[in-house]
Amino acid sequence: MTAAPPPRRTGGSLVPRLVGQGYGDDQIAERRRWVEDQTGCTLEQVGATTMAGEAMRGNVENPIGAAQVPLGVAGPLAVHGEHADGLFYVPLATTEGALVRSYERGMAAIGRAGGATARLLADENKVCPVLVYEDVAAAVDAARRLPELLPELAAAAGATTRHGRLLGASPTVLGRRMIVTFSWSTGDAHGMNMIVRGSDAAGELLAERTGAVDRLAFSGMSSEKRASGSLFAGGKGKRAVAAVLLPRRVVRAVLGTTAERMVEVRHATTLGHFASGALGFNAHLANGLAALFIACGQDVANVANAAVGITDMEATAEGGLHASVHLPSLTLATVGGGTGLGTARECLEMLGCSGTGKAAKLAEIVAATLLAGEISFTAAIGSGEMVAAHEAYGRNRPEGVAPSDAAGREDGR
Repeated sequence: MTAAPPPRRTGGSLVPRLVGQGYGDDQIAERRRWVEDQTGCTLEQVGATTMAGEAMRGNVENPIGAAQVPLGVAGPLAVHGEHADGLFYVPLATTEGALVRSYERGMAAIGRAGGATARLLADENKVCPVLVYEDVAAAVDAARRLPELLPELAAAAGATTRHGRLLGASPTVLGRRMIVTFSWSTGDAHGMNMIVRGSDAAGELLAERTGAVDRLAFSGMSSEKRASGSLFAGGKGKRAVAAVLLPRRVVRAVLGTTAERMVEVRHATTLGHFASGALGFNAHLANGLAALFIACGQDVANVANAAVGITDMEATAEGGLHASVHLPSLTLATVGGGTGLGTARECLEMLGCSGTGKAAKLAEIVAATLLAGEISFTAAIGSGEMVAAHEAYGRNRPEGVAPSDAAGREDGR
C-alpha cells in the first residue's frame, strides 16, 4: 500500500485558507473532502452527524464532522440526595466492554439496599496566577496586603462576568514570586474561561497596587486537568460523597462474594496504591467519569483531577458492607461548553440535569454512579470474576462465537 503524501502547509496552517474556520455545513464538508484528499482515507462516518456545524462554534476549530462513541445505559440507580432524589438511568459512552454491565450490577446492589445517600459538600473553582516582584521582601509585602485589597479585586473581577463571583484570594510566596489562589463560585457552569478572565482582571489590578514587575495567568497550582495531592483540600470543583449500606444477603446474592472478602481486596489494593505512590485510593473512578463525561458533554480532560478520590469499605458485625466514595474535585457543568451539543444535551435530559440549576443534582448522580462502579469492580476482584467478565463482554467477536473459540482465533491458534 502506498502511503498518503504528507499534508502541505498553506499560510502556516494545515488547513487551506479557502476552507478557513467556517462552520457552515458546506464548509465543513469541503474541509472534510480536503482532508480525505490529503490523507487518502474515507471519512464517511465522521461526516455522518446530525450536529449542525454552527452549533460547534466555540467548541472546536477546523471541524470536519463528529466522533461517534458507543453509548450504553445503566440503571435504575436509586439516589437519595439533597438535589437528586429518585431513580435514574445513567448514560455511559465507552468502548470498554463489560463496563456498563459492571456499573449496572453495582446499581442493582444499591437498589436492593434501598438506594445510595449522596451529598454535595462544597462547590467552587479556582485559578492560580503568578505575580513576580523585585525581591522576596516585596513579594511578602504584597501577600500581606492581599486581604485589604480583596474588595477592590472582587469588584474588578466581577466586572468581567454576570455569572461568576470571586469568593476569596490567598497567597503563596515562593522566592520573589507570589502565587495567588483566586476562588470562585461558577454556578452551573464549569466556568474556567470565565474565571480566568476575571482573575486576569483582578491580577492586573493587584500587580498595579503592589508593584509587581511581571505576571502570568497560570502557575499550575490549581491542578486544572492534572492530579495532585492538593485536590484533597478541596476548592477545585464540587466536593461530593456517596455511600450505601449493603446487607449481607445483597452482597452474596448480587455481588457473589462477602463483605469480608471485599474489605480484604480493599486492604491489599491499598498497599498496592501506597507502594506505587498513587494519589488517593479507588478501584476505577476514572472509568465511570470518562464514560459519563463523554456522554454528557463535559470537559473530558478534567477526569485527571476528578478521578483523584477515595473509596472506603467496611464490614459490619452482621456481615453487611458499608461502602462510600469521596470525590474532592468533581468538575462538571450543566450549562455552557459542550453540554448543549446534540447527544450531550439529550443525555443530560435523560438524567433531568440539562440547563440552569441542575449542576448540584448531576454531581450527586455522578457520585452515586461511581459508588456503584467501585462496589462491582471490588466484588469482581474478590470473587475472581473480573477476567471472566471481560472475556464474556469485553471482546468484539461475532455473535454466537464462544469466548474460548474467539480467543483462540484472535491469538492465531
